[in-house]
Amino acid sequence: MVKNSHTKQNRISIYPILSVNFVGTLGFSIVLPFLVFLVTKWGGNALIYGIMGATYSFFQLIGAPILGKWSDKIGRRKVLLLSQIGTLLSWVILLIAFFLPVNNLLLVDSTIFGKFTLTLPLLVLFLARAADGITGGNVSVANAYLADISSDDNRNANYGKMSISSNLGFVLGPAIAGILGATAMGEILPVTAALIISAVATVLIIVKLPESNRCAVTKHPDANNVSKVFGQELKPCYETESSKNISLGEILKLNNMKHILAIYFLIMLAFNFFYIAFPVYAVKTLEWNVTQTGIFFTVLSLLMVIVQGPVLSRLSKKCSDTFLMATGSVILVFGFFFFATTNITLIYIAAALMALGNGLMWPSTMAALSKAAGDKYQGAVQGYAGSGGAIASIIGLVVGGVMYGFLEDKIFIMSAVIIFLTALMSISLLLRKTSP
Repeated sequence: MVKNSHTKQNRISIYPILSVNFVGTLGFSIVLPFLVFLVTKWGGNALIYGIMGATYSFFQLIGAPILGKWSDKIGRRKVLLLSQIGTLLSWVILLIAFFLPVNNLLLVDSTIFGKFTLTLPLLVLFLARAADGITGGNVSVANAYLADISSDDNRNANYGKMSISSNLGFVLGPAIAGILGATAMGEILPVTAALIISAVATVLIIVKLPESNRCAVTKHPDANNVSKVFGQELKPCYETESSKNISLGEILKLNNMKHILAIYFLIMLAFNFFYIAFPVYAVKTLEWNVTQTGIFFTVLSLLMVIVQGPVLSRLSKKCSDTFLMATGSVILVFGFFFFATTNITLIYIAAALMALGNGLMWPSTMAALSKAAGDKYQGAVQGYAGSGGAIASIIGLVVGGVMYGFLEDKIFIMSAVIIFLTALMSISLLLRKTSP
């Protein structure tokens, strides 16, 4: 007998997981605006910045499926705690890098890879990202947790709230980074703040976050359990299919799963081309400083909060997930296209289009993925999706880092083309669902 997850799980408040997600995002977003400055300060270039991001993704590729399956077996809360401890450790390692001598270990001057120098702090920075990546199941397990406590009626809205909590972190993080980074301590103070905030997130999981996957923590009941004598309702939690080591091939056989995972992969690929290119573009071409970069990401995140709050909440009641995926993708195509300019007004118009397009598309994609996974495979599916996203990140960050040297702002047009493919796939999925 398999337990119905939408009875007791729906009584669990959404706000603890939103708080954990917000605090975790806040910590990372404090460091994000000046991460590219650290890389270049310690000898790296755009390629090294991309490889550094790919290091996190590579180790996440290994860790996410394992952590996802573990969360199906031993519970979401335990795995989230493990992931958060890994993040906390990564900030400790990064803080150590500031106190190491910047010794030149290897100098590279290539027409393909550009000119960069490997230094000791840069290598420690790679180690920090690897430590965070191997335990980087935070996102996939948090998404599985959210699926546990959501019903079909509120799933899209809940994923919108999850995105809002992330974007609120991105609103405050860069602002805090700008304030703390302007002090005499420079980048050390923001990293210390990220470490403290990560410790707060760890405490939140321990104190405030209940377990959502009850089957993972409930033992097979004794037939003679005294609770039955007193009429207490028992819902036995026998071993379900989620307890087995389900393969990727079995996952892909689920209804619409191939389409949705392909869309997920392409979205991640397009955004990672953007993530590797824009910070470098902002520093070298637009000549922005940390404050200007922080303001941009703050504005972008604020716009996303607006879209994923009242806008998505209303539209999700009237429109299907696939319709919002298709509509958001089309809008996002124009957003990426307008980034290929040095005109500040057009760049902020592009940011507004990105906020609207991604704000509609991404929560709807996550809701569709959650529905396709059903009750039994949430952790496994989210883990495999995380691995697919990690592969897309590795390709996008490394290839994007190399291609940026040749294409510069034209790389944003590549992101637009990739998102156009997701629009076509979303429309195909929409037509498939609406056909008689």
